[in-house]
Amino acid sequence: MAVNPYQRYKEEAVMTMTQGEMLLLLYDEMLKRLRACELLLEQKDFKNFEAQADRVAAIIRYLRDVLNHDYPISGQLYSMYDFFLVEIGRIKAARKPERIEELKQFVEELRDAFREAEKKVDE
Repeated sequence: MAVNPYQRYKEEAVMTMTQGEMLLLLYDEMLKRLRACELLLEQKDFKNFEAQADRVAAIIRYLRDVLNHDYPISGQLYSMYDFFLVEIGRIKAARKPERIEELKQFVEELRDAFREAEKKVDE
């Protein structure tokens, strides 16, 4: 079976990422899927809306589950991820775009904070 060169490139890129880069990638993926939720909700495509929201929840659960609890901030991040999961549940139940926008803002702020931390580590 022939290997798709693009797929192989993507796999190698992921395997060589730093933890910070991987974290930022996950946050970007969450934001991408939250934007998809907004569009699907607008189109009243509830099946795919639910699937995208479930994928966001899976990313959040992953981030929460891999937290390194050796750092004091880990407890705060754990609580924040739990809050995000509750919000995803509310988004799925209420199907209100303003709830998605609120969650996107929280995720963007957290991503930007991690991006700044990653820059300082690289310096």
